[in-house]
Amino acid sequence: MLEAVKVALDPTPVQERLMLSHAGAARFAYNAGLAHVKETIETGGKLEWTLYALRRWWNANKGTLAVDADGTPWWRENSKEAYNSGLEALSDALSNWSKSRKGERKGRRVGFPRFKAKDREMPRFAYTTGSFGLVRADPKALRLPRIGRVHCMENVAGRVDGARALRMTVSCRAGRWHAALTVERADPTARRTPREGAVGIDLGVKSLATLSDGTTIANPHTLKANERRLQRAQRSLSRRQPGSHRRAHARERVVRLHARVANQRRDMLDKLTTWLADTYSDISIEDLNVAGMVKNHRLAQSIQDAAFAEFRRQLTYKTARTGAGLHIIGRWYPSSKTCSNCGTVKTKLSLSERVYHCEECGLSIDRDLNAAVNIQVAGSAPETLNAHGGDGRRNDASRRATQTPVKCEPSSHASGVRLGADDRKTVLQAKTN
Repeated sequence: MLEAVKVALDPTPVQERLMLSHAGAARFAYNAGLAHVKETIETGGKLEWTLYALRRWWNANKGTLAVDADGTPWWRENSKEAYNSGLEALSDALSNWSKSRKGERKGRRVGFPRFKAKDREMPRFAYTTGSFGLVRADPKALRLPRIGRVHCMENVAGRVDGARALRMTVSCRAGRWHAALTVERADPTARRTPREGAVGIDLGVKSLATLSDGTTIANPHTLKANERRLQRAQRSLSRRQPGSHRRAHARERVVRLHARVANQRRDMLDKLTTWLADTYSDISIEDLNVAGMVKNHRLAQSIQDAAFAEFRRQLTYKTARTGAGLHIIGRWYPSSKTCSNCGTVKTKLSLSERVYHCEECGLSIDRDLNAAVNIQVAGSAPETLNAHGGDGRRNDASRRATQTPVKCEPSSHASGVRLGADDRKTVLQAKTN
């Protein structure tokens, strides 16, 4: 399996200038390759945008492209891997654009690549070949070709733990340099069996996560907590003269605040998902349609701040490490509208109703806790009744509506099946209407 190991770097001023030079070389190769592709399209020539074709073109023309005003070539000042990483990014961007145009790529439409500007793009370059990676007998250092030994803020050798490094991406965000190593490991084996049993998790905005055993995880609202400082910093930025040094300093303050928000959110999700994967042996969550949820403009900012997709991504690989089971319940399963006691499904349930009242059995329970219990019950069902995935839209260019998949939806016919927890709350109860 492949795994990413990301560490913070502590470069010297000279090394930082060299890394900025490498990032600029990658950006220059990207822009030069994109200009070549656009010129080829306009002239009607044979278009080739594979990585190998772009590399051949670059090697044949770098002596005339990467030169100073007096004609002196400067491409030798940086590692060849910097230019290759820029061309690789261009090849991937053109491939995504082509596949999206043909309907072969899922998700929203991808536009034609644009030129990269120095003040808009994150400085970044990568190494895929050469003597990059760990330094022998120096656990807190990395070797970057043409740059040298760069000190790390932690024991990177202990985190890599003998795995083979396939790629190293160096990037700078909010003034901090990081190196992300893609390492190859053996498939993970369960370290120990989690001590608790099955649990269902209902994600939300008011409470980030509500567990079926009654545990509630508060939502820290990281963006809202820093919103006033962001507003002041952005107002200060808007008053600065474009191109001035003060505008550059004001922009750095805004970038640092956004990075602070992202780091707080990531730290919270890391700790939460680690605790869940280490504690419970069987976890069930919903397949939320976040893209559809953010269309509600009153809740869009709070939904994006909660980072539901990142929660699921981290929980997926962490449960594989600990040996816990992870069940994804389909987005069409009415977990909030279903009574966790008798299985009755309500026709409508507004967001303002925070307590679920069942007219059939008289159950009164917190809305999120009721949904978490239903998610746990659906996760313990046989796989034939579990989530089957699916999308409500076509993946081709037409984007026309298609038939919605049926996944444990309440039936109206005589042989319909209800999913209810009844008194035991841990098994699937089938009741006929």
